[in-house]
Amino acid sequence: MKQHIGVMMLMVTAVVWGSGFVVTDIGLDYFNAHQLMAGRFLLAAILLLIIFSYKLKQINKRIIIKGAVLGAILYTGFVLQTVGLEHTTASKNAFLTAVNVLIVPLIAFAVYKRKIDRFEIIGAFTALIGIGLLSLQSSFTMNIGDILTLLCAVAFAFDIFYTNKFVQNDDAILITMMQFVSAATISVIVVLVRGDIPTSVESGGVYAIVYLAIFSTIVAYLFQNIAFKYTTATQGAIILSMESLFGMIFSVIFLHEVLTGRMIVGAALILLAIIFTELKPTFGKKQPNLIKPDQNP
Repeated sequence: MKQHIGVMMLMVTAVVWGSGFVVTDIGLDYFNAHQLMAGRFLLAAILLLIIFSYKLKQINKRIIIKGAVLGAILYTGFVLQTVGLEHTTASKNAFLTAVNVLIVPLIAFAVYKRKIDRFEIIGAFTALIGIGLLSLQSSFTMNIGDILTLLCAVAFAFDIFYTNKFVQNDDAILITMMQFVSAATISVIVVLVRGDIPTSVESGGVYAIVYLAIFSTIVAYLFQNIAFKYTTATQGAIILSMESLFGMIFSVIFLHEVLTGRMIVGAALILLAIIFTELKPTFGKKQPNLIKPDQNP
């Protein structure tokens, strides 16, 4: 039952992140990437500290270190993704970000020598093909924005992997709090060093930051970090890849993009990948154990 709850929480996260592509694109009309990240993480950190202030007395050195590591990885990933979005198309940005679904099992193999589950790999490649059909609307050529986005996929893969590892023996909410305190601290320092403090703020930019902070950051990452107690990192990455599907849906609804047959096939492949990965025990394969922080498979 807990595993099913974890899957549902990751699905909600994918929905929210799918909408985040649209909102981030809107936010970039008002702020540069560094300002947008600083506003998003700072507001998220403040709200988390207020909402879960009763948990602060439980914080220890181990949780602070874990949160700092995840916060640094997360900030790096989002800055690379957002700056990349300034130099490439949203469709390429979404596709290249989703490459993390293939990188996660490779990290597990390289760091912990965890055997790569062939069902997870098949599911990951199927999901990636589906994301490509959903996202790539023009010829695939690499520019600086594409390269930055590809690097962001590596950062997000490490974030997924180490989140899954860190939350096994510690409070996921406390780790999330420290994660965003860390990301907020880094982002504010970067803005100050760059001299990027905004001199004026428009309502559209404020709405974008509030949405990204509350939904795409607090709700999505709380759900993700809690859900990773009950699923593997690779399974989580595949489920979260559905953000491209929901990004397409929100783009059609709010940006009036045309829904093509190619996009429908891509969406179907992503759903097939998730179903295939979730039903793999049916094929006689034992579900892989979660990686514990003090365990070396």
